[in-house]
Amino acid sequence: MIPLDELLVFSGLLFSIGIFGVLTRRNFIMLLISVEIIMNSAILNFVTFSAYSPSSSVAQAVSGQGIAVVLIGLAATEVALGLAIVLALNRIIGSVDVAKAMELRL
Repeated sequence: MIPLDELLVFSGLLFSIGIFGVLTRRNFIMLLISVEIIMNSAILNFVTFSAYSPSSSVAQAVSGQGIAVVLIGLAATEVALGLAIVLALNRIIGSVDVAKAMELRL
């Protein structure tokens, strides 16, 4: 079994990489990937704390995995909506650059 501190450090690194990507990327697709990395670090935290919780009931131990499944569904929905926005931006302005999308006025 992987130690708790190593899992938390890995999750923190994933979160840091995701935040760095959100703050520095101009491409909308890379921005979506960075948000996915952030969400995956949160999912890893839920599963980690669920596995290491000293709970006596099974329902409390499985609650982290249940939240993780809901978050995975939320991440899939976010990707679908994000790709729809990317396709619409590409059709309207011919680029997926975030700076050009900010100048867009409808």
